[in-house]
Amino acid sequence: LNLTAADDSTSIDVVCVLATIITMLSRQVATAGARVGAARGFSVLTAAEEFPGLPSTSPGEKKGSVASVTTLPSGLTVVTENASLTSTVSLTFPNAGSSSEGSSEAGAAIASRYLSFKSGSGLSSALIVRNIEDVGATPFSSAGRRGATVGFTAARENAAFIAPLLATECSFEKWDVKEAQQLAAAEAADATSNAQVSLSDQIYAAAFGAQSAMGRSYYTAGASRAAIVAFYERNYILNGAVLAATGIADHEAFLRMVEEEFPSSAPGAAVSEGGAAYMGGEARVAAPSTGYAHVALAFEGPTSAPLMNVMKHCLNNGSAMPFAAPGIIGVYGGSEPSGASSTVDALSNAVGSAPSADIVAQAKAAAKTEALTALDSGSQSLADAMTASVLDSCGFSAKALAESYDAITADEVAKAHAAMLKSKVSLAAVGDITDVPYQATIASRFG
Repeated sequence: LNLTAADDSTSIDVVCVLATIITMLSRQVATAGARVGAARGFSVLTAAEEFPGLPSTSPGEKKGSVASVTTLPSGLTVVTENASLTSTVSLTFPNAGSSSEGSSEAGAAIASRYLSFKSGSGLSSALIVRNIEDVGATPFSSAGRRGATVGFTAARENAAFIAPLLATECSFEKWDVKEAQQLAAAEAADATSNAQVSLSDQIYAAAFGAQSAMGRSYYTAGASRAAIVAFYERNYILNGAVLAATGIADHEAFLRMVEEEFPSSAPGAAVSEGGAAYMGGEARVAAPSTGYAHVALAFEGPTSAPLMNVMKHCLNNGSAMPFAAPGIIGVYGGSEPSGASSTVDALSNAVGSAPSADIVAQAKAAAKTEALTALDSGSQSLADAMTASVLDSCGFSAKALAESYDAITADEVAKAHAAMLKSKVSLAAVGDITDVPYQATIASRFG
């Protein structure tokens, strides 16, 4: 176009033409953009509007776990923490182990474990299991010489919903009891073929006496229905039990649920744990066909759990494997039959040498690390640690746990070690033990 500024009418026409062209181009661009947006699924909504509950892209500082402990009028102690990403809820009965069995109740503890999640409180076994499975929970149960535990691991939002199933009052249906007896017999049979289990049984028998409640084996079959019912009703009670729950955001709300849904009255008074005094002795099981000798030495241990754990790590010198449990501490090892005497010498040296300050410092660090690692090894491990802390000190916090190890001094360890050696040594031997010295010979080494 060849226009001049003087040609006003022509200028106006040109402007109109240009405006029309621009409008058409804008519409074409908008239409193409809409087509592309539709093809690619673009949204005019923000991410938060389109996906409700989307985690913040700028999260705040992570908060530490907060634990709360409350003892209810029923005698049940409830301990919760709020940081775990999944919830484990466990109910521990501290007097439901085999050490609480009466003289006619041998085998009742192991059978009672298999009555967990069985018919009770008007609910069938199938309905109880279905309720647990419907929310994707994983149930578990365990028992031993000292206590029994029943629990589950589930998503945080489902924990309170199925927690009351842990406290169902067993109705002892004949098929449930029969199945429990069969499962207990199968577990006991498997245990008899395990050398480590046999050695553990023998060291308890040597330390506390084979006929004592603590010295008898947990793996005993043949308990009658009457014995199982009597044992269960006496020891599986809320009074004195510990309910531990991880991943619980509101402790008070969880407490209200427990008070409303768990049995309102304790079915019996709390029973003191069936303990036995440490004696120190000898227990031997000869099995020459095994071609191996398993040996353990044990002494009476300190009552403090942190001090016991530090002592255990002090005995870990490479030539012996240490072990510790409430009331007992020691070392074990094994060898070919011809080397049994040398194995006993190594075990004796491991426990007989007083730990130096450097060894105590290393043992404290290892024991503290072990204890704190258990708090971060999954929700079930955390629940176990919470329960153990409540039973040991009536409270729980990670800070207090760490401080309990920091407070242990080398002098305390030295005194505990001296006290340990003053108790009578216990000897357990299993396998081809012809060359294993007798307890009296070993005891002379410790004065």
